[in-house]
Amino acid sequence: MMKANDNQESGRSSLLMKVGTIYRQKMAESVKTGVSNKSSTFVVSYRGISSAKMNVLRKDLKRKKAQVLVSKTSVARIALKEAKYEGLADTIKGQMALILSNADASEVSKVLVNFSKSYEGFVVCGGVLDGAFLTQAEVNTLSSLPSREVLLAKLLGTLNAPLTRFASGLNAKTRDLMSILKQKSDPR
Repeated sequence: MMKANDNQESGRSSLLMKVGTIYRQKMAESVKTGVSNKSSTFVVSYRGISSAKMNVLRKDLKRKKAQVLVSKTSVARIALKEAKYEGLADTIKGQMALILSNADASEVSKVLVNFSKSYEGFVVCGGVLDGAFLTQAEVNTLSSLPSREVLLAKLLGTLNAPLTRFASGLNAKTRDLMSILKQKSDPR
């Protein structure tokens, strides 16, 4: 009788070990493909943040077309090292999450930095932007940049300014000539 129970317990524990191994493998694969397929990835550490507050963050990030991937720290470290992101793997501490996005990285980083200012236990540890590693300070700088649309509008305005001034200069001579002709034609 004792042997049957021992075999059942042994079978359950081996099954649980297999499930745990499969889960860790799937999580590692999710981390690797997420970091490789997205243009920007941010590592955040959160401690003492309630699930309700984290859900608010998830909703804000979802509006910016970013997703939150929570993983075990050890699994994420191994997966990031396998994906050749050792610098990012070294920033992982404590409870962590990866923020993955193909959207405007400055908009996503603004959400993260503003959230970290509101909650003491939330820290943006670093990130990857188009394959380049970002430190915590660089993520803060990125968050202070205007959005992509604003930068493109400024660039267009800068490129358009010389042409506008040239056209205005050409028009000015014509306006001056018209003004002189009008003054000459007016009888006083």
